[in-house]
Amino acid sequence: MILLNFSHPLTPEQTARVEALAGQPLGREMRVPVQFDAGQPFAAQVEALLDALPLAPADWQTEALLVVLPSLNFIAAVLLADLHGRMGYFPAILRLRPVEGVTPPRFEAAEIINLQAVRQAARGRRSAKES
Repeated sequence: MILLNFSHPLTPEQTARVEALAGQPLGREMRVPVQFDAGQPFAAQVEALLDALPLAPADWQTEALLVVLPSLNFIAAVLLADLHGRMGYFPAILRLRPVEGVTPPRFEAAEIINLQAVRQAARGRRSAKES
């Protein structure tokens, strides 16, 4: 499994939890710094960001990819659209949550969300309402 991390680096504890949630080892983590020029179109910047990753076109469709989204919602939305185009489906994403009652703030791996499964379930609800 390849973790495409568009956010902060994961700690060893977070990595161990990701592996437990996924039920498989993390082969590698690709840290992808996200610093965008707000004066330029985001779609072109996302395209350049993803084009620079060392993944062949076939890798996008065959590798087990898990994504940590960037925190800026506009970039995350464009990133998901581009990933869907490259992969042919929505990727799974990692959700982090703050650990309660600790100072300084820490985050833990909360869940892996299969966005393609979310999409399929929503399509089923759409179909059910049409009948």
